[in-house]
Amino acid sequence: MAQQLKRQLGVGGALLLGLGSMLGTGVFVSLAVAAGITGPAVVFAVAIAAGVAAANAPSSAQLAAAHPVSGGTYEYGYTFLRPILGFAAGWMFLVAKSASAATAALGVSGYVLTAVAPDRLAWTAWLAPAIVVTLTLIVLAGIRRTTVVNSVIVGITVLALAFFVTSSIPAFNPERFRPLLVPEAGRTPLPAFLYATALSFVAYTGYGRIATLGEEVRDPRRTIPRAIGTTVIVTFVLYVAVVIAGIGVLGSGGLARAVTESGAPLEVAAGVTTGAAGRVVLTVGAVTALLGVLLNLLLGLSRVLLAMARRRDMPALFDKLDRTVNPRNAVIAVGVFIALITIVGSVRLTWSFSAVTVLIYYAITNLSALALPPEKRLFPRWISILGLIGCLGLAAFVDASVVAVAAGVLAVGLGWFSVARARRAA
Repeated sequence: MAQQLKRQLGVGGALLLGLGSMLGTGVFVSLAVAAGITGPAVVFAVAIAAGVAAANAPSSAQLAAAHPVSGGTYEYGYTFLRPILGFAAGWMFLVAKSASAATAALGVSGYVLTAVAPDRLAWTAWLAPAIVVTLTLIVLAGIRRTTVVNSVIVGITVLALAFFVTSSIPAFNPERFRPLLVPEAGRTPLPAFLYATALSFVAYTGYGRIATLGEEVRDPRRTIPRAIGTTVIVTFVLYVAVVIAGIGVLGSGGLARAVTESGAPLEVAAGVTTGAAGRVVLTVGAVTALLGVLLNLLLGLSRVLLAMARRRDMPALFDKLDRTVNPRNAVIAVGVFIALITIVGSVRLTWSFSAVTVLIYYAITNLSALALPPEKRLFPRWISILGLIGCLGLAAFVDASVVAVAAGVLAVGLGWFSVARARRAA
């Protein structure tokens, strides 16, 4: 029998891990990318993305409550659908969230280097992998210590975002919201808006980390739905406030240019309103937030890899727990993979790739929720149907080239799955 992880997380700890996963790359970097694609209308894209997340969150919550083990939708697909769909979800999660983690590491590098050495942004290729290695060592210390670090990170992040929103009021210019819909060059308005919505949706999906840690949550049927629901609501309020403030100060085009030029859009906006002091505050908040995202992704990804190794969809090496009941080999493997992505990745590319793969992942989540027996269901079926439609609909508006790459990655994964099953059957 596989070794089991310890149930150590209550509602507060799970909520903070969810916030630590969500208040990072999206709010400090990637929502500015979405603003560049659709203009000030990104505020509505963020709201619609929250609606899609709100339809997806109950599916994740009730699945995690009914089947509280590590692995998230990988396990749900196996249990309630078919093994191949479970594997597809797990595989896409590993790849998508590794790309998101790389985005977080690149974002940290951008904020740090913009603050201390703006002429040395080429150093990102060296700083980002070093950041990944450092966070991997923290996760290797175990979830209890990781949770303590995460709690500090979330506190600093929320204070920094509150400072940004309030300090932007004197420089806020409502004229920057006219015209409302300004599609990126070469795009038509509606597809641009829906593409921005897809990118914004990824910024909400950190709540899934709570589900992937289901094996480590106390009283999962009560804890997981409460933690996930609260996380989505708090994050929505903060995202909308920050996007409105950022556009009011820099305009949507200014935010997008700041991503390209420095990778630190909110730091640039804070510099306009409060000068050097404000930039320091935002740099600290952004760095802690992005580190929190990376920390939580290392946790979630290692648990999915652990679950896949337990079923031998991944090498058995990764299902081992050390003396502190921590999946050490899985953590190290995930850390190495993310570090390699940071060497070749860019913020926009990694986030766009995350969008389409995450949408596929949550489509399978909703299908799994629809297959739940009535006695295990906590929410009406129509919520999961809306979530499924939202995921598939948004995926259709991601750049075709990114979708093609995601399809190729999925094909590679399914090839591996076929070989692994054939070897087990032999």
